Amino acid sequence: MDDLKGIEVPPFFVCPISLQIMKDPVTLATGITYDRDSIEKWLYTKKNNTCPVTKQVLLDIDLTPNHTVRRLIQSWCTHNPLSGVERFPTPRLPVSKSEILKLLKDLKYPNLQMKCLKRLKVIVLESETNKRSLEAVGAVDHLVHVLNNHNNNNNNNSNSVTSSSPAEEAASILYHMHLSQTRLQGLFAITSDFVEALTRVMQHATNYETRTYALMLFKSMFEAVESAQGPQSLKLGFFTELVKILTDEISQKATKSALKLLINVCNSSGRNRIRATEAAAVPALIDMLLDSSSDKRISEMVLMALDQLCQCAEGRSELLKHGAGLAVVSKRIFRVSSVASDRAVRIVHSVAKYSGNGIVVAEMLQIGVVGKLCLVLQVDCGSKMKEKAMEVLKMHARVWNNSCIPHTLISSYPS
Repeated sequence: MDDLKGIEVPPFFVCPISLQIMKDPVTLATGITYDRDSIEKWLYTKKNNTCPVTKQVLLDIDLTPNHTVRRLIQSWCTHNPLSGVERFPTPRLPVSKSEILKLLKDLKYPNLQMKCLKRLKVIVLESETNKRSLEAVGAVDHLVHVLNNHNNNNNNNSNSVTSSSPAEEAASILYHMHLSQTRLQGLFAITSDFVEALTRVMQHATNYETRTYALMLFKSMFEAVESAQGPQSLKLGFFTELVKILTDEISQKATKSALKLLINVCNSSGRNRIRATEAAAVPALIDMLLDSSSDKRISEMVLMALDQLCQCAEGRSELLKHGAGLAVVSKRIFRVSSVASDRAVRIVHSVAKYSGNGIVVAEMLQIGVVGKLCLVLQVDCGSKMKEKAMEVLKMHARVWNNSCIPHTLISSYPS
């Protein structure tokens, strides 16, 4: 509207949210008209359930196209070309539920399956309304059925290595549907094979994009359930794929999602921590810390994941087995952020308390871990972090007292 040359725009042409001329006016049950894109973001992306103008709670969120206002706007645009006004094209109507149901019905026919999936993908990418329509008519169950029943291997794919499989297309559609919390929670209840099926998609995906979609869908699912209700025993293949995504460095978005997912599933179960360790997650995370190009948030998340893994003996063993494990963790204390420092101290605490044999204790002194712990006691930081550091120093005070701990600290914090 800033480009218009001094012309007065009728107020009922303007969307109350974007304050721009409406391209696709739709009306809520409250009688207020908005531009479709703006109101869909308000309702579906931002998860609001009220009318922005009236503040009324919406029991019915159907969006009714306001053809009268659209025609008036188009007519007004046509009569004001010299003022910088361009006529908006007639918007494409949301796909009908009957068309979606026909496509879902045809999914069961092998010769029509890929054609239907590709059409469904186009539909889901067109608008938020289409996403909600797909979810409302039960598309999730049909897509999960495709995932669970399609052997996602090279023999069943097209001869071209670049061709996607039906399972890959189904996973992509499920991700782009941006499912509601309730539906995401329901994915765990649909079938016990679903996690394995989605893992197979990641294993046999023909491109990074599909692997990322499957990963993001996993992340959304696990975030939708409480930690205690999360998967208690995921299989090794799942963690192997997570580690591959971390080592392949597909994108920062994929890396952060994989780290978040790893933290969530390890937080829900000790068995998951062991499986993640078996998948070589610890050396992969340490190598990420060694990469100086990692940003602050990634470093924090890596340390959070290592903290989880070091709560099991297998994780601590892998950390100590890595030549740079303890050293790189201790170097992150006061180097990244308060969150990173806290997690690094927690990792050192776990190692010292449960794996602190003579060799480990000597290594902690040699590589400067003990000096860092002494520094923690002297600077302004969290009380819990100081408690952890002091506990470690007390554990092995007989070994370290005469060699590294300042006498002022010994008197202030007697063992």
